[in-house]
Amino acid sequence: MTKAGFVGEVSGALRCDRQRAESVIFAVFGELSHRLTGREAAHVACQLPAGLKRLWSSDGEIDRPVEKIHRAEFIGRVRQSAVLPDDAEAERAVRVVFCALQHLLGSPRGREGEAWDIFSQLSKDLKQLWLDAACDWTP
Repeated sequence: MTKAGFVGEVSGALRCDRQRAESVIFAVFGELSHRLTGREAAHVACQLPAGLKRLWSSDGEIDRPVEKIHRAEFIGRVRQSAVLPDDAEAERAVRVVFCALQHLLGSPRGREGEAWDIFSQLSKDLKQLWLDAACDWTP
């Protein structure tokens, strides 16, 4: 999948323009990358097409500490970063981006390959959000 395909998938699901979709992707990617070890964030970045790598805001530090937060705070941070109207819209945006990322990684259930590596590092409630997003994808 290309960057254009990924952004188009998110844009279509959120019913917004491509620029807005990129803003949402950047917010979700930024929060997700900080929930992962630096090494895993780097592995995910390697799986992304060149254009999406700039939206994946990994700082490149392999040994950085993982920022542990839970679902409500994750969604709240995405809401603030992407300037979304409420937590319900932010959660919908997170699910859409998680679904598109799982699609990009070739993981229909969110538990295969690199998607499993992401899943395994999330808190219990974020794991559920990750799996809920997988249910939204129909290949």
